[in-house]
Amino acid sequence: QLQLVESGGGLVQSGGSLRLSCAASGFTLEDYNIGWFRQAPGKEREGVSCITRSDGRINYADSVKGRFTISRDGAKNTVYLQMNNLKPEDTAVYYCAAERPVSRDWPCHRVGAAYDYWGQGSQVTVSL
Repeated sequence: QLQLVESGGGLVQSGGSLRLSCAASGFTLEDYNIGWFRQAPGKEREGVSCITRSDGRINYADSVKGRFTISRDGAKNTVYLQMNNLKPEDTAVYYCAAERPVSRDWPCHRVGAAYDYWGQGSQVTVSL
């Protein structure tokens, strides 16, 4: 069974850091483009960051550039989202997702409809 599991969320003060993990079972994450998304109450889902399968090209939303870093560890079959200098507006449920690339050089997308598999989400709450 193909499964993604997020972990690492929690409550942190403004300016603090968290690292989210996205672990895969039943498939190899390195065969997929991986995206991180978030959804706050009453708001639309936002694509935060993504990384390509082939060459590790990375894309960030403007709202997190310079503060968040996406990375992958093939040996652990895990993708991470390091979040620094967190702000209250970063509060949301964070999801990782896997997109099966159409071709070798297929870019990653911060659009949820492109993704085939989703994790269950991890709550991140940033207090003032």
